[in-house]
Amino acid sequence: MLDFLNKVADYIDLINNKVGRATAWLCLTMALCTFAVAALRYGFSVGWIWFQETYVWMHGAIIMVAMAYTLAAHGHVRVDIIYRSASVKYQAIVDLVGTLLLLMPTIFVVSYYTLPYVLLSWKRFETSREAGGLHGLYLFKTTMLLFCVLLFIQGLAIIIRSIRTLVTGEAPKTPETGEGAPLG
Repeated sequence: MLDFLNKVADYIDLINNKVGRATAWLCLTMALCTFAVAALRYGFSVGWIWFQETYVWMHGAIIMVAMAYTLAAHGHVRVDIIYRSASVKYQAIVDLVGTLLLLMPTIFVVSYYTLPYVLLSWKRFETSREAGGLHGLYLFKTTMLLFCVLLFIQGLAIIIRSIRTLVTGEAPKTPETGEGAPLG
């Protein structure tokens, strides 16, 4: 059963890894778009609201969609003065308790308030409030729900790996290298 759950955790990591790597390309696109907006505006006195909104929306999408990837890659902020040098079991307990008591309730609260907001946006096929702005604001707002789903499943992966570590006493293996890795 633990092997099956570990495969589920590996699959979740794989999903968030692919999403995160795809989102990284959006960072390059956003930087190029930002440069183009500035060059056109200040170099040629030309500007379009939809073009300016494009990089703002990309920035928001990057933050929302890549959050779970950041968590999976251990890139989130953590005060680990004690955690880093602690035993693997202690780390598993901290990750398990933190995920169950902090991450999961936060995701549920965000989901609870976000779902009606996004559904209303879809119902109205909401567009930008700016004249000449982008259409499809409802699509952009959907990234908030995607944020909740991806972060929730990454939380499940952390829970699975923490429980496995507590049962076996072994550090979790990463799907890419097969070596032990921090739990969360």
